[in-house]
Amino acid sequence: MGEQLFYFLIYPGMLFAGVVGGLIAWVDRKVTARVQFRQGPPVLQPFYDFLKLLLVKETVLPKRGSAIFFLLAPVLGLFGATAAALLVLLPALGITAGFQGDIIVLFYLLAIPSLMFVIGAMASGNPLSAVGASREIKLILSYELTFMLVVAGVILKSGQTLHMDQIMMMQQSQGAFIGSVSGVLLFIAALFAIQGKAGLVPFDLAEAETEIAEGAFMEYSGTAFAIIKYTKYILLFILPVFVAEIFLGGLTFTGIHILWSILKIVLVLVLMILIRNTNPRVKISQAMRFFLLWMNLLVIAGLVLHYLGL
Repeated sequence: MGEQLFYFLIYPGMLFAGVVGGLIAWVDRKVTARVQFRQGPPVLQPFYDFLKLLLVKETVLPKRGSAIFFLLAPVLGLFGATAAALLVLLPALGITAGFQGDIIVLFYLLAIPSLMFVIGAMASGNPLSAVGASREIKLILSYELTFMLVVAGVILKSGQTLHMDQIMMMQQSQGAFIGSVSGVLLFIAALFAIQGKAGLVPFDLAEAETEIAEGAFMEYSGTAFAIIKYTKYILLFILPVFVAEIFLGGLTFTGIHILWSILKIVLVLVLMILIRNTNPRVKISQAMRFFLLWMNLLVIAGLVLHYLGL
């Protein structure tokens, strides 16, 4: 029991994933600032923001809303992100803790934070938060289908195995999935899907600071908002790791493989930051069309090419 709690709360779970995600958030903000000819924040700024919200700022409850669901939603979102972090990171660390079908469970766990953000926004009773929640729901319906098809494609390419360990082992013995045409198409779709999951430009519609002033998170403050920030840090770390595991030959954090695994994660992060800094925020109709039409067609093309042996 103690070992499982250590995995969940410390390493590689909540504390480790959140700290690494905070550093990635700093890199993202620093690069974005440089692109815009600004200085950018110091390296510890994401942690300053988190601690200020956690320890200094007051948690204000909205007058018109459900306080229970408003406060419970961020906690459940953090739980989902942390549980997903375990299933993503433990296989890479050589710790056998998965089970047959864990990639399916992981798909659902990664959807929990977004769903909890929607519930929290609706529980606030704020009309602008409701607008953000509405946008988030439409995005979820869009990118989750693409993400599900991508996971299905990975399962097919791995010989219909549902175990993360076996998916990575197969790539290490037979080559990374991205080494095929179908793998490249699935990788592109996965990259845009995790961009939407992480709430990064051009799919930051639910927050949209210039339009609805943090939207879904408008009424959040203090400890509750700190938990939301921390959840986003975790997602910013484990989503690139997950994509690297299922497309780039898996990850192995032993010996010289540590450097190679880090480079794979950095590659996915660079692509995410590149997308963020070269695209404006899109409309919700454009985002839905992008995923439901173009990305799904891309995934279907990848599946067809897989059956053709490409």
